[in-house]
Amino acid sequence: MNPALIREKLDQAAAILAEQDLDLWLTFVRETSLTRDPALDLVAGLDMTWHSAFLISRTGERVAIVGRFDADNVQALGAYTQVIPYDQSLRPALRAAVERLAPRTIAINYSESDPAADGLTHGLWLTLQAALAGTPYAERLVPAEAFLAALRGRKSAAEIDLIRQAVRATERLFARLTNTLKPGQTERQIAGWLTAERERLGLGPAWDAPYCPVVNAGPESPVGHTRPGAYKAARGQLLHIDFGVQRAGFCSDLQRTWYFLDKGERRAPDDVRLAWEACWAAVDAGAAALRPGALGWEVDAAARAALVAAGFPEYQHALGHQLGRVAHDGATLLGPRWDRYGQAPRGRIEVDQVYTLELGVYVTRRGYLGLEEDVRVTPDGLEWLSKPQRKLWLV
Repeated sequence: MNPALIREKLDQAAAILAEQDLDLWLTFVRETSLTRDPALDLVAGLDMTWHSAFLISRTGERVAIVGRFDADNVQALGAYTQVIPYDQSLRPALRAAVERLAPRTIAINYSESDPAADGLTHGLWLTLQAALAGTPYAERLVPAEAFLAALRGRKSAAEIDLIRQAVRATERLFARLTNTLKPGQTERQIAGWLTAERERLGLGPAWDAPYCPVVNAGPESPVGHTRPGAYKAARGQLLHIDFGVQRAGFCSDLQRTWYFLDKGERRAPDDVRLAWEACWAAVDAGAAALRPGALGWEVDAAARAALVAAGFPEYQHALGHQLGRVAHDGATLLGPRWDRYGQAPRGRIEVDQVYTLELGVYVTRRGYLGLEEDVRVTPDGLEWLSKPQRKLWLV
């Protein structure tokens, strides 16, 4: 929890409300250690126990209505113009605050496509409806999906710097890992080294620890969100790792690939080099298409077409996702217009969004070759936050 960062995001929220012609943004939560609204980190960064309402007005007024025992913690953030504690019921204070602010529209956190904007549970929706019953405001609730896509997606300079630091920490761990790699090591052993070093540095995992990192040694290892297993690194085969850390509340997400030279080899064989070149051609095609105003699916389509043109099959996932407070940070996705992605690939790219660019191919008898880099969208294109792995690492 970073109070300065919360104040910065709430300043940004007021500007985005005005930009989108919304009067009020309401985040409504309870017992957040059990069910945590993803937006809570933007407005408070604290767990709430009782029903709590955070109201951000386009005028810049910020009201927090929270249980009495949470009020001091919220007040200490220095982010709210008014903190209202209550004991028996939040409803009277919430109703009074909304009536005083008199919004034409109230953006609340629900979405069919964006998990980062879908924190309001059905039970809380019913409670909110009951609290506003008999007022015109019960009919003025609208989804905060587009608002949250902008607020969460447009990273501030401080947020970008924190992501950059997480990326640098991950790159240092990869560099040190390379010096420890040997044929015969199991996926579990390799993952264990990375996990131990990450923990020693006081860094968190960017996603669920049992498969952060994902390690794929050789052609039999299943690729995906899988736990590292007993497959061993071997000469003449590929080693692929998908790994990220969480540092100061922000994440990295990178993939790196090594080739274990076989006896007599001084470089990777032709099949591996052709796959490497094809993957980079596809990533570069996606990077060239990643411009403000482009649609997410258009960026994915450019990379997908380049990979297919090189003679390889399409990857069965999105080219990239937003990166920030979590590895998959919601909103616009660099992905195909498949049903499973909803409206996310139809979002527009904006300046200061941070994305991954990731894809890979199977190389027969060698294993999985995967790339993933982290980038920031700039007014003219992109900035590589990670140092691109332009050369296959040899062991």
